[in-house]
Amino acid sequence: MTQMIHAPLRPSWRSRLPAHVALAAAVAVKAIPGNARRFRARLVLCRIARRLPPAEHRDVQQTYEAVLACQPPWWRGQIDCKERALATVLATALTGRRCQLVLGARAVPAQYHAWVMTPDGEPVGNDEAGGLDHPWTPVYTTP
Repeated sequence: MTQMIHAPLRPSWRSRLPAHVALAAAVAVKAIPGNARRFRARLVLCRIARRLPPAEHRDVQQTYEAVLACQPPWWRGQIDCKERALATVLATALTGRRCQLVLGARAVPAQYHAWVMTPDGEPVGNDEAGGLDHPWTPVYTTP
């Protein structure tokens, strides 16, 4: 079950511009037919940034908040954690840094979730959907 996320205060235009571009790419990936194709497309996009220098936690958190604030009102579908995490990875890459997309799950209650992790291991966005009460177990982390 996906929890609705409300947009925070409006970030600066320097944060919003890469967030808008990255969120458009993430929504375009969501429109690809077939779960396996969407999954592969997400992984390919995340691997593009693997040679960039690592991002700091503060910068990734700021980018994540910009992605939350830039969710397009014209999109009639729901923007899930996978799209928000992919958009955060792409927006961070557009600023010349890298972070990792993490796919995880938990047993009680049985759910899955996607979030972002900085290269030094600090998570961003894993507190959605009760992540603090019932921690998520990482299943796959992009390189």
